[in-house]
Amino acid sequence: MNHSDSSEDFKLDLGRRPRRIRRLAALRALTQETWLRKEDLIAPLFVIDGDGSPEAIDSMPGVFRRSIGDLVKECHDLASLGIPAVALFPSIDPSLKDEKGTESSNPYGLALRAVRAIKEAVPEVAVIMDVALDPYTSHGHDGLLDESGDSVLNDETVELLCRMATLQAEAGADIVAPSDMMDGRVGAIRETLDALGHADTAIMAYAAKFASAYYGPFREAVGSAAAAGTRQLDKRSYQLNPANRREAIADALLDEEEGADFLMVKPAGPYLDIVRELREAIALPVAAYQVSGEFAQIKAAAQVGWLDYEKCRDESLLAIKRSGADMILTYFAREVAESIS
Repeated sequence: MNHSDSSEDFKLDLGRRPRRIRRLAALRALTQETWLRKEDLIAPLFVIDGDGSPEAIDSMPGVFRRSIGDLVKECHDLASLGIPAVALFPSIDPSLKDEKGTESSNPYGLALRAVRAIKEAVPEVAVIMDVALDPYTSHGHDGLLDESGDSVLNDETVELLCRMATLQAEAGADIVAPSDMMDGRVGAIRETLDALGHADTAIMAYAAKFASAYYGPFREAVGSAAAAGTRQLDKRSYQLNPANRREAIADALLDEEEGADFLMVKPAGPYLDIVRELREAIALPVAAYQVSGEFAQIKAAAQVGWLDYEKCRDESLLAIKRSGADMILTYFAREVAESIS
């Protein structure tokens, strides 16, 4: 280090100056390690019956429940933007809900009619179908309850999930995505699909799905919050403890052993450590779901001017990709794809 009375002569004797490669936009582009592409995005979509205008979801600004006709138009637009896949979630009439989720096995139900319409009109879009009972049950849980109403029955629920997955595959779903967190459901679904001639239908397992407080807006969107009477329905007896890292990885590895083709972490942002550890543990593609609460908090903070909306939106997605996710389910999918040149 050279000393002088003049600060202009002050120079650090540094062998490396990392800022050199950050000096110009061109250099920053050359050295960027992680890029977010349109092809990384999966758009979650909500479908309702009827042929009315899209219904706004108050807690998810810019997200709508769509009729099948409008849903098909949206899928056309998403495909033209380069988004390769959508994930469908039905919001059914409350009158169709019961304690056993009977409507989930209706071969002419809303979700199945929706996937048929999409695959007929926009066959190039990969359709992911949710396999869980919560949109169909009057209590809002992801499975059947025991006689006391206090506990979700595992094996009986899995039997219904196999029926759901089969119907979805028959309707044209490219990927079935069990989101229930029942033990053994991936293996049972794989065995059932293979036995019934649907060996090509892939399984995206919600492998590390946490009992998170970030799901509230989604439950409003599909109506399970209204069924339960609260957005904070207690699902801790089957979803993962947010405090447990080792348990999450162990559960995910079981899904890999049982035949899953993709493993998902949900939520994404608060669990980037799990995404990274899972990425390093397996060779399968890893998905991460940026859930409704993550989306809503960015929207809400931006609306009151507390953060830069587009920069925070993009940073949140880039962080998920950097952590190791190969694909991201996000309600920002359409607008981000529009922003990527």
